[in-house]
Amino acid sequence: MDGTLRDGVVEVRGTDARQRYFDSSGYGRPRGEGVDLARVEAAHLLYRGDLASVDGRGFREFFVDAVDAEPRFAARFLVYADFRERGFYCSPARDGWPGHDADPLPDLTVYERGAEPGGAVAYRVLVAGERRELPARDLAGLSLAVVDEESDVSYFTCTAGGGFEGATTTDLPSGVAATLLDDRAVCWDPPAALYQSAFYGQPVAGREAAVVDALQLSLVEAADLAARGAVDLDPAAVRERGRTVEGERFDRRLSVYRALREDGVVPKTGYKFGADFRTYDDVPSVAELPHSEALVRVLPADHAFHPRELALDVRLAGGVRKRMVFALADDGDHRWLTVGRLTP
Repeated sequence: MDGTLRDGVVEVRGTDARQRYFDSSGYGRPRGEGVDLARVEAAHLLYRGDLASVDGRGFREFFVDAVDAEPRFAARFLVYADFRERGFYCSPARDGWPGHDADPLPDLTVYERGAEPGGAVAYRVLVAGERRELPARDLAGLSLAVVDEESDVSYFTCTAGGGFEGATTTDLPSGVAATLLDDRAVCWDPPAALYQSAFYGQPVAGREAAVVDALQLSLVEAADLAARGAVDLDPAAVRERGRTVEGERFDRRLSVYRALREDGVVPKTGYKFGADFRTYDDVPSVAELPHSEALVRVLPADHAFHPRELALDVRLAGGVRKRMVFALADDGDHRWLTVGRLTP
């Protein structure tokens, strides 16, 4: 059958067009006995040989013209074709097509295996080239398909929330002597539980020390303990020292650190993993320390990801069996975004 392009829609008319393309294969949207196809659907049918032509053009000519007409068409075609080859029905996320929910961000609606267009949705997919910047605030609830320069596709799932299940209980002391140093603090003669159970700081004498008579604290730990009255330090002075050492990042990191502690999660430095924190949901004691469950990077709320940045973080987190969580922080408030690899 042949199609005609009008206003960005390929119209295919004929007595069996609807049955052939929509009813049996999930392409397009029905229009009487005919069917309307988005460019990406028409291109895929031309490529497969299931559509003869569009205005006399075969796949090559139609594809080149579509790339000129629609932003990111080549990348969207690759992702659409990949889902089709994996056995999924999918629709372009555009007004009037099955599955459209008025969200302008996704490019494709992908249905659960066995579901017809308009049925249960498996993924709402945003397609991006590897050089496109992606506003972090827009990604929650979407699946991300990144097409690299060699036309390989990597998939990620972006979920609101951090997935934390904090169960660490902490009984803090009061007014323990401490000294603020250059880029850290030292807590003198702390109660054993501050390190052994609450997992604050690092013993000056090392992890294997039998008696902890001095405990080094990071500036975020010191600021948190000072605000709670657990150590004898001026909270404002510690915060100011933190801003001197690392600028405005310190306030964002401190707000996220405190939120995690308040939720029963223990954050420790994530430096070795290129993150701000690694986190433990439940710390019965340092002697019984489990593996950390997540890596957390703290970012400004208006941060835009480079896809390569996401790929590096997610790959590293997966390699050490942890979740990759981003804390989007601004003015003491924050939102969690968990990003992981996806295999459709």
